[in-house]
Amino acid sequence: MVQISRGKFENIRACADDKGIIAAVAMDQRGSLKKSINALQEGYGTAQTISTFKRKVVQVLARYASAVLLDPEYGLEALRERAPGCGALLSYEVTGYDENAIGRLPRLLPQWSARRLVEAGTNVVKILLYYNPADEGWINDSKQAFVERVGDECKALDIPFFLEPLVYDNAHQEKSLEFARLKPEYACSTIEEFSKPRYGVDMLKIEVPINCTYLAGSLAYKGGEVAYERAAAIEHFQTAASAAKIPFIYLSGGVDDAVFRETLELAAEAGVPFSGVLCGRATWKGGIPVFVQDGESALEAWLLDQGVRNIQALDEVLAVCAQPWYTIYGGLDAIEVIDR
Repeated sequence: MVQISRGKFENIRACADDKGIIAAVAMDQRGSLKKSINALQEGYGTAQTISTFKRKVVQVLARYASAVLLDPEYGLEALRERAPGCGALLSYEVTGYDENAIGRLPRLLPQWSARRLVEAGTNVVKILLYYNPADEGWINDSKQAFVERVGDECKALDIPFFLEPLVYDNAHQEKSLEFARLKPEYACSTIEEFSKPRYGVDMLKIEVPINCTYLAGSLAYKGGEVAYERAAAIEHFQTAASAAKIPFIYLSGGVDDAVFRETLELAAEAGVPFSGVLCGRATWKGGIPVFVQDGESALEAWLLDQGVRNIQALDEVLAVCAQPWYTIYGGLDAIEVIDR
């Protein structure tokens, strides 16, 4: 039997559908969203317009999602307008990292605590962490201690802790062929590390362990160099999944919605027991130029049409490919819910 405290158990269930699948919309982008808006109209990415964009996305798409991920900087208004029965996740980290400092060290929002996020209405505390298993020891020691502190904070409040580790390498660009070849090993090592009980992580929000741009025959592949054939890609999915000792869900990583759905189907073909998604830009990024050029009403119309079609298509894939979050523990019968 696996013991899970009642607060963590009930709040994870609040973010899943009735089959135990997490079909969540990620809307906690801040710096990247502002940059995307300003690229279309300089200066348009204000606190108010970013907040409005988030609110409109949540108003429409949360009806088709089991949960939404937001941030307390621009997303609290949207959080209050999510559909009934839709769970809530809030980010706790400062967005981005200092490009002039070594190590991509994480920082917490200085005016927030896990307690304050709970008081704001979240079911889950989420942290994004840039991680390179091959980094210098002091860098990874700092990051591991950082995760331990957040894990202990969430444990004290009996609230679930979702960790989003993004792998990187200082020597190679994220989209390069060289990094594509390194990524599977980095992903596996990172998943293995943060599955350890000492961190108090309840669920991992992870990248797929390959870059599909270099997967021969995939929708993302546009010709040129290949990092993996299909059989090797399937093996990478299986190896990374075998490193996980806690439930995990996939993030979309900004790829197009059709590419993301194909990737999830590949994960299912590999027999990977992923428990859903936190899907952001793949679902709603097409609404950004509509919003900037034509305003809030036009964005709503786009979301009601293309946005809904995107999320419904994703939900259809999840219904076939994803497995309940408790599968990794052996099912609900293998979980003992304990009161604290």
